[in-house]
Amino acid sequence: MNILSQIIANKMLIIPVAAWFVAQALKTIIYSLGERHLTLYHMASPGGMPSAHAALVCALATTAGMVYGIGSGLFAISVILAVVVMYDATSVRQAVDKQSAILGHLLISFPKTQLEFEDRLEQLVGHTRFQVIAGAALGILLALWWT
Repeated sequence: MNILSQIIANKMLIIPVAAWFVAQALKTIIYSLGERHLTLYHMASPGGMPSAHAALVCALATTAGMVYGIGSGLFAISVILAVVVMYDATSVRQAVDKQSAILGHLLISFPKTQLEFEDRLEQLVGHTRFQVIAGAALGILLALWWT
């Protein structure tokens, strides 16, 4: 069996990556509909609805549970990873969003720095709880359907 066929057959890799891709595609569609034109920027951007990070780690945990059983070490590690990633998305990264907004306002207040910092800081980094729950549900459902 060659390397590519082994990778394609690896459910623990393919299903979470597919969940990430589906979440990013949905995010692109949602934002494109809201902006009334196709915006491919969201296909690779952090933050937004649904959370692709949550979709990926929940698909990973669900796949591990379905393939190796909920009593396995892989399932336990996957669940712990999912909890950490989702906590980070809703808590730590939200704080980064707020700090980025404050720093952006400070830079605008000083004309000299406005010239030095022409690029605006990214402020859509974190997720709301609803975005994380939607991403988690997407990942879990996709993994249940696929396995």
